[in-house]
Amino acid sequence: MPVKIRLQRHGKKGKPFFWIVAADSRAKRDGKFLEKLGIYNPNTNPATIELDVDGAVTWLQNGAQPTDTARAILSYKGALLKKHLAVGVKKGALTEEQAEEKFKAWLEEKEGKIGSKKDSVEKAKEEERAKALEAEKEVNAKREAEAKEAEEAAAAAEAERTAEATDEATVESAEEEVGAATAEEASTEEKKDA
Repeated sequence: MPVKIRLQRHGKKGKPFFWIVAADSRAKRDGKFLEKLGIYNPNTNPATIELDVDGAVTWLQNGAQPTDTARAILSYKGALLKKHLAVGVKKGALTEEQAEEKFKAWLEEKEGKIGSKKDSVEKAKEEERAKALEAEKEVNAKREAEAKEAEEAAAAAEAERTAEATDEATVESAEEEVGAATAEEASTEEKKDA
C-alpha cells in the first residue's frame, strides 16, 4: 500500500486550514487517513504549523512519500533533517547525542528566524497604524479649521447685518429728526407770519 504524507483541506470557503496526514495514496484528498501528523494554517502571518516531527520521521523511514507542499512543510519544521541525521546515526557517522545536538542547534536558529519575522511583521503593523492615525489627525485638523472658518464667516456676516441694520436705523432716525426739525421750523415760521 503506497503511503503519502499530504495535506487534507478543512475550513470554510476562503479561509482554509489543513491537516498534515499520512494516507493511502488511493484515498480521497479529504477522505480516510492512517495518522494525523499535524496542522498547517496559512491564514496567519507567518503561517502556523504544528507537526509531530517524530511521527513524520517514522513514516518517512518506512517509505512514505511526501507531496511537494508537505515536503516543504516537513523541511521547514526539520523532519527531513532529523531523518537525515537518523540515517547518519544508523551508518555510524554520528552518535545519537551528536545528532540531537545538531538538531537542537538547528531548531534554535530556526526559532530565531521565525521570531525576527514575527517582530518585523508586528513593527510593520505598528507603523501602518501610526500612519493611519497621523492621516486621521490631519483630516480632523482640516475639518476643525474649516468649521472655524465657517463660524468666523457666519459671525462676520452677522456683524455686517447688524451694522447695516444699525446704519439703516440711524439713517431713519436722522430722517425723522430732520423731518421733525423741518416741521418745527415750518410751524415756527407760520406763527411768525401770522
